[in-house]
Amino acid sequence: MSTVSPYDPSSEPFEFDQEVRELVVDTAPRMFAVVQEYDLETEHADAHVAAWGMAYDDGSAHVIGMGGAVTMSLGSPERAVWHYGRRKGISARLVWLDPGAGATFTRAEAA
Repeated sequence: MSTVSPYDPSSEPFEFDQEVRELVVDTAPRMFAVVQEYDLETEHADAHVAAWGMAYDDGSAHVIGMGGAVTMSLGSPERAVWHYGRRKGISARLVWLDPGAGATFTRAEAA
């Protein structure tokens, strides 16, 4: 588990908020969508997002179906493709989100 670096008074200046942002970005799971596709061989081909998932460094994944009715803990994100693509006439694929610029920081004060 990563931690925030301890304060070192000899280093100038200490940016705790920046350290927290880096901690979050470094330990964040990768996000993906599970997209179901159907009628691919026709002019009516279509697709929709069936679930969202998070993939972790150890290879495991958590997937939540749209609407929250289905939740799964899987050994890999690819298992979600199998689960959502097993019905006849439907295929599935993973679409990975770009992590982008990183985390934004908002400090909530206790009431």
